[in-house]
Amino acid sequence: MRGDNITTEEQRRQLLEELFEKKKAGKLTPAERFKIPPQPMPEQDHNDRRHNVNEVALGCTETAARLEALRCLQCKNAPCIKGCPVQIRIKDFVAAIADGRYEEALDIIKENSLLPAVCGRVCPQEVQCQQTCTVGVKFKDPTKAVSIGRLERFVADHGLAPRVRGDKLAPAEAGAGTATDEGPGTSLAVAPQTGMRVAVIGSGPGGIVAAADTRRAGHDVTIFEAFHKPGGVMVYGIPEFRLPKAIVQKEIDTVTKMGVKIICNFIVGRTRTIEQLMNEDGYDAVYIGVGAGLPTFMGIEGESLIGVYSANEYLTRANLMRAYDFGKSSDTPIARPKKVAVIGGGNVAMDSARMAVRLGAEKVYLVYRRTENEMPARIEEVRHAKEEGVEFRILQSPKRIIGDENCHVVGIECLKYRLGDPDASGRRRPIPIEGSEFTIDLDAVIIAIGNVANPLIRQTTPALAFNKRGNIIVDEDCKTSMEGVYAGGDIVLGAATVILAMGQGRIAAAAINEYLARKKETAKQPTDRRLNI
Repeated sequence: MRGDNITTEEQRRQLLEELFEKKKAGKLTPAERFKIPPQPMPEQDHNDRRHNVNEVALGCTETAARLEALRCLQCKNAPCIKGCPVQIRIKDFVAAIADGRYEEALDIIKENSLLPAVCGRVCPQEVQCQQTCTVGVKFKDPTKAVSIGRLERFVADHGLAPRVRGDKLAPAEAGAGTATDEGPGTSLAVAPQTGMRVAVIGSGPGGIVAAADTRRAGHDVTIFEAFHKPGGVMVYGIPEFRLPKAIVQKEIDTVTKMGVKIICNFIVGRTRTIEQLMNEDGYDAVYIGVGAGLPTFMGIEGESLIGVYSANEYLTRANLMRAYDFGKSSDTPIARPKKVAVIGGGNVAMDSARMAVRLGAEKVYLVYRRTENEMPARIEEVRHAKEEGVEFRILQSPKRIIGDENCHVVGIECLKYRLGDPDASGRRRPIPIEGSEFTIDLDAVIIAIGNVANPLIRQTTPALAFNKRGNIIVDEDCKTSMEGVYAGGDIVLGAATVILAMGQGRIAAAAINEYLARKKETAKQPTDRRLNI
């Protein structure tokens, strides 16, 4: 059966059987693997999903996942691993999926990543592991590479399946020993207690990884979270239709079952400072993973009008506080404008625009000063936004926001742009076209042009060194200028991705474990009690 002729699940199953028999006999050639078409991801119909917040991508079937895994050439040099910030053994877990060994595949991933169900959904694989995939390179298209992210999601969902359906998790048990995740085949061994204590500030992806890896080493670990729920950007920033919050909670439950404690509604810098945590509360090391949560504005006329929102506020209300369900399961209100402009071209802008659609906006504009080719948003998110009716207004940017006599937004005045030479980011610089002003009638504007570091840690921790952008300065081990304090993620990198934050959390945790081992060994050294006579 030719791979490009398959259209039904039965045909896929038949093709899988044929190819798998060849693989077992050692006769499946690279040329035959190249002929296997990329397997589609089932999705909600775009007309239906405009009216709900359920997940858009529905996940691969087992047959499709194994076919996709058979597309992998099992390259000896595994270039995909070089593109992975946490260095997952990609070809090994993909091979396990191809053979139907899903528990083993999940165990391989969890050697390096505690959040496969999250990363499989939201990480930009097309510019990381899939960008370097040999299959994608052959077709000169990362979207035709082996769908590593979808396979990671598949095997993670397979492991979480009993719990995603609503089954209760066993309560966390602190102390040494072995904590076993209820996903099949996955155990997270915890070393005997060391007597050392680690404080992790922020429960986002980097914080969770740092907490898990230091807990594995036997340290007593506590995560301090400013919000009322853990998860960081995974719960307040990424919408339900891209990342269901039940999935995030299941991943967080893994670390609490290891004995990691999570304290919410605790703002480091206000509730306690870092110095107090270390000098008064007895923490031997600290990891700072607070993200970059201060929204950036454009500095144009009218940004203080009623109806202008930062994407942070808009998405936090909708995601973390479930404002989309106001009056049912949520008491958090949210504005429901009819004509909305979202300013920006990244994933946050796409999330904001798509949420506005789901909240009943009749017209949603995505205003971006470059072209679609320069948009930093994922290709999949751009496609989804267009399918859902978001109107892209490229090579345009607001010059001012217009209000009425009651200070409510009634429109924006935009300027048209053209592209010049590349700037420092490598993208072509947008150049305004004089005299090209025009207006768009609106009743809300959402600014989604980026975030910077919140200054609270800087203001309350004078011993820490920061750069001019307000990010913490660290060395290659994520060590800061302050003894025993490490940092990673957006507070160091600026706005980045879930997997990059996880990568830094892992680096920092390894360095913290080494630091605490040295500290404990030093404490054991005998003191000279001889008297000076």
